Amino acid sequence: MAKNRKNQSASIRFGPALKAAFLCLIVGGSAVGYVWQKNEIYRIGQQIRLRESKLAALQSDNKKFMDQITILHSPVMLDQRSKELNLGLAPATPLQVVRLTETSLLLENSSRQFARRPATEFAP
Repeated sequence: MAKNRKNQSASIRFGPALKAAFLCLIVGGSAVGYVWQKNEIYRIGQQIRLRESKLAALQSDNKKFMDQITILHSPVMLDQRSKELNLGLAPATPLQVVRLTETSLLLENSSRQFARRPATEFAP
């Protein structure tokens, strides 16, 4: 004897359809997530390449500027620049140079002393 469909409950009739819809939703969501992840990986890769090229450009500029600073700090260039600006700078004559002699004092325990305090400051 055949069963009557009208007597079946609604959950039995829609159960397989709900299972199929849920399965499609999971597979479709996973596919969308996979494509989104791949796009993010590509976008981040582009950012990395762009920033690496900027870093290489900045490093080359830095090296160029350091070479320029080295040239500008050379005594020949400083002398030439002072003559261009008419500053009247010239090397010091021997009479203009003051030489100071440093005397080293050794204490009784053979340690070096760089500065000596006055004896009246810490008298017992």
